Amino acid sequence: NANSPPGPRPHGILGLVPAQPGPILLLLALVSTSVWNLRWTPCTRQGSSAPAPGSGSTIFALSSGQGRCGIAVIRTSGPASGQALRSLTAPRDLPPARKACLRLLRDPLSAEPLDRALVLWFPGPQSFTGEDCAEFHVHGGPAVVSGVLQALGSVPGLRPAEAGEFTRRAFAHGKLSLTEVEGLADLIHAETEAQRRQALRQLDGELGHLCQGWAETLTRALAHVEAYIDFGEDDNLEEGVLDQANSEVRELEVALGAHLRDARRGQRLRSGAHVVVAGPPNAGKSSLVNLLSRKPVSIVSPEPGTTRDVLETPVDLAGFPALLSDTAGLREGVGPVEQEGVRRAQKRLEQADLILAVLDASDLTSSSSHDFLHTVVIPTVTGSASASSQRLLLVLNKSDLLPSQGPDLHPDLPRYLLLSCLTGEGLDGLLEALRKELAALCGDPSTGPPLLTRARHQHHLQGCLDALGHYKPAKDLALAAEALRVARGHLARLTGRGGTEEILDIIFRDFCVGK
Repeated sequence: NANSPPGPRPHGILGLVPAQPGPILLLLALVSTSVWNLRWTPCTRQGSSAPAPGSGSTIFALSSGQGRCGIAVIRTSGPASGQALRSLTAPRDLPPARKACLRLLRDPLSAEPLDRALVLWFPGPQSFTGEDCAEFHVHGGPAVVSGVLQALGSVPGLRPAEAGEFTRRAFAHGKLSLTEVEGLADLIHAETEAQRRQALRQLDGELGHLCQGWAETLTRALAHVEAYIDFGEDDNLEEGVLDQANSEVRELEVALGAHLRDARRGQRLRSGAHVVVAGPPNAGKSSLVNLLSRKPVSIVSPEPGTTRDVLETPVDLAGFPALLSDTAGLREGVGPVEQEGVRRAQKRLEQADLILAVLDASDLTSSSSHDFLHTVVIPTVTGSASASSQRLLLVLNKSDLLPSQGPDLHPDLPRYLLLSCLTGEGLDGLLEALRKELAALCGDPSTGPPLLTRARHQHHLQGCLDALGHYKPAKDLALAAEALRVARGHLARLTGRGGTEEILDIIFRDFCVGK
């Protein structure tokens, strides 16, 4: 073949050099593609290193929250679930599958009545875990819950579940991919609307499907390269097969690079953007922190230098998660303690995703306001600061002290928001501005491609992109094929098809018992 790279031609995955060329070679190349694609079908999720399902044990746990409640949900999963349900509802038989039935629950040993409850039967594999499952919807008093749990513990073959074990069994049976498991964990821990939307998208499998599409692209390219290695010199492959593989790999590199550039957005959405409130002494920073957090986080005093350390509190700002930091007033410290507070405030400013710069609207001409304006506000807004990617909102507080003609504005003053922490006037405008800034920082969880919410996602996508950087078929086809295998392996580990036991332990450890 005139387009073949120079040098000896290695054998590919098929390991064959055919005696006679023919149409069967194209069929073999297509079969190799199909075999690779089969590895990415949902049923192969149990090929991970998770514990093998169906090991014989049946688990049970309280799935609803601890404490008194109207209804508590207790669930079981495993081959003895049916026996457990029969033991507690004897002499009644199993209820119809997936239909709630009212049953009197009795202790299997003493036959003492425990509660009158709704029970449900989910025969596997049509259940959350893929195993036989049962649910007991009992009255939520501590004595009732304790009695039912003790009764289940007396049934042979049942044991209490470990944290996250129900979800781990669902993963092992291919009911959830690893990214969907992480989405479920994020949904359980979601505290804001944005976090809930993002978690639901990941639980629905959007990130997993995206990775599966990328993996199929690599599989197709790998099959083409391998077929070219084995059969290219016999002129039995269509023209442009290798060129098509090269084009798809380069397009994938662009897509991976775009997602990696947005990786911090997803992590901010999951963990919270770092919002630092800064300004000169007595500008009202602590009052603003208390107003935004809706609780007295910081001490408020007319005495300058009251706040001497960094006070942090997680808040929901306009539906987005944020870690709000109150800092010491920026000035030349009058003592070693205040000097240390100013140093810590300056360090927090360097780490901030968003700076809420607060100035006293009635005192813009003071030296402290002038210094803060020219050392922090203007350099950040104009992008001349060292961290030019930072965002900043300028808030002129104490608008209730202004004369009717408004503030005495500095000629270099950038765009600002007027606010009175005392009366609350201007708060709605500030929250709307915060919503826009945080949406830019965290991404819109309702639209666009799925976000990378964990460092693990970023690690594997970066590894995939790095591997594709070694894909150079013009130099060596065998090494190019190996680069595609390595890249594909990173995508497999991201979705849980090639993960190690240690990684799985860390992920499932974050779940509560009963989930």
